[in-house]
Amino acid sequence: MVYNFWQDETNVRGLWRRTTLESYKTDEPEWETVLDFDKLSADEDKNWVFKGSNCFKPQGADKTLCFVSLSDGGKDAVINREFDLGTKAFVDDGFVTDEAKQGLAWIDHDTVLVGTDWGGDGSTLTESGYPSSVRLWKRGEALADAAELYAGQATDVGVWPWSSELDDGTMIYGAVEADTFFTSTYWLLSDGEPFAFPIPQKSSLGSDYKGWQFITLQEDWTVGTEDFKTGDLVAFNLQQFLDTKELPQVDLVFRANDRQAVNGVSVSKSAALLSINDNVAGKILRLEHDDTAGWTTTDVSLPGTGQAGIAFADEDEETVFINYEGFLSPDSLLTFDAATNTTEALKSLPSKFDAEGLVVHQKEATSKDGTKIPYFVVHRDGITLDGSTPTLLYGYGGFEVSMRPSYSGGVGRMWLERGGAYVLANIRGGGEFGPSWHQAGLKGNRQRIYDDFIAVGEDLIEIGVTKPEHLGIMGGSNGGLLMGVMITQRPDLWNAVVVQVPLLDMLRYHKLLAGASWVDEYGNPDIPEERAFLETISPYQNFDASADYPVPFFVTSTKDDRVHPGHARKMAKLFEDANKPFLYYENIDGGHSAAANQKERAKRTALEFSYLYDRLFPQDAGSEDAGE
Repeated sequence: MVYNFWQDETNVRGLWRRTTLESYKTDEPEWETVLDFDKLSADEDKNWVFKGSNCFKPQGADKTLCFVSLSDGGKDAVINREFDLGTKAFVDDGFVTDEAKQGLAWIDHDTVLVGTDWGGDGSTLTESGYPSSVRLWKRGEALADAAELYAGQATDVGVWPWSSELDDGTMIYGAVEADTFFTSTYWLLSDGEPFAFPIPQKSSLGSDYKGWQFITLQEDWTVGTEDFKTGDLVAFNLQQFLDTKELPQVDLVFRANDRQAVNGVSVSKSAALLSINDNVAGKILRLEHDDTAGWTTTDVSLPGTGQAGIAFADEDEETVFINYEGFLSPDSLLTFDAATNTTEALKSLPSKFDAEGLVVHQKEATSKDGTKIPYFVVHRDGITLDGSTPTLLYGYGGFEVSMRPSYSGGVGRMWLERGGAYVLANIRGGGEFGPSWHQAGLKGNRQRIYDDFIAVGEDLIEIGVTKPEHLGIMGGSNGGLLMGVMITQRPDLWNAVVVQVPLLDMLRYHKLLAGASWVDEYGNPDIPEERAFLETISPYQNFDASADYPVPFFVTSTKDDRVHPGHARKMAKLFEDANKPFLYYENIDGGHSAAANQKERAKRTALEFSYLYDRLFPQDAGSEDAGE
């Protein structure tokens, strides 16, 4: 069966639905509804937002049970309800959790690991607002009576459960203790006393394949005489480790060059597939191991140079789905055949805008310290390079999150079709070129990220694509902080700034919601030398009532329980008190996405692009009054 989550003008909150693989291959699949979230919301008088499912069918079982995660209005906090995939119904007297930021992992159909708010009042959470302990919960038992297996510290970012079914059906399980946002300890709990995996704290435990346990390194690691580098993918014999509790021989699987980055490994019944960035674009490699040759890779064919990733792979299934998209290429689903190592186009979403005459270029700007910063620019072919093209520049720059080519019907229809140019900046702080690209902008080095973004803006002006009166910028969350810094540091460079769900008060961010979990990204305001740097970049503290700022558009959500809406509110109040024009939109629902469903998302997007059009396209009159 093929499952998907579908939203349209009728099913605003969405349908979880399924069809057979054969039916899915046809032009008109026969869909069967598994769960209707609009109906569920109406029946229960809730604004449920589907946050995913966690399904499990152990070897030899005759049914699949799931946890369905439901969010009230789009918050990160969810409730989890047990759901029988065969009967398409919630399980009577089944597992149900209270609302919290939480995690669950199946051990068997009657036992789960849970990390949640055990007190219901936040007293058992970490300072970042996440679970601090993992407990074993058995069917028929009250959640409060679940036995504690591992407890972390209040100063941890959080403690989450994990489990894995080995090839012989044995379940191993444990807890991931995130001491900071970028360091974790993986605890094995299934053998009794907690035992830590002997791997670096800056590393990620990935999938296992044919007995090999994959690990991605975010720091250098020396094992015996072997020196592994930051960004390497390595592996060891998992069963040997479980038997001896000692680290076996570690082998290098893949080493990225300076323009590549490992995204992760996905495992099917007959193949292990590695997803990487290659000069920002996506690439898929098949991994093979031979006792003599070691690990080798083979390219998997893709339609072009765009974003590629594994949409679905399962160790019990031969079929692998690969998602591919580009700035001008709608999302496509490819099937991968492990026997022939080939891909075949299966489905593609319809085009949402007219891409005729549009071109994509990858260029480089030179940052203040000489580093070359790549960026993509999409525009009509043959534009006059006289600075007249209305241009939207998007950036993020944090948490090792890569900005890669992607298809956006909204950008295409509301911007590119109208003659605007769209630019995506691959600034430091992201993961486009691996952990080092991210780590170059941590804490007191963060000004590099902002210099990179400024360099891209200046390069667009220098090569004649646009000029300040036609140049707008957009970013959300950490990218919202980027926007705030751009307002205060280079107000002369832009004429429109969309500031989405932002961090802006960097001297108090760690006191609000999940903010304490980000001190290893930004620095800790309670440490004098780190506070001193934050004072130089914090938009809220660097606001100047006498400065000439572009008219900004602040976007946030009342139910954002990750980045507090107070950041946007406070910054908007500074503009108001200084009698400076601005726009402000706070959606009641939506959580950190600032939209709980498709209608809310459409309204928010329409507001943003109407603002950008008014500010950046030539107007007869009135654009200066946009914020009044």
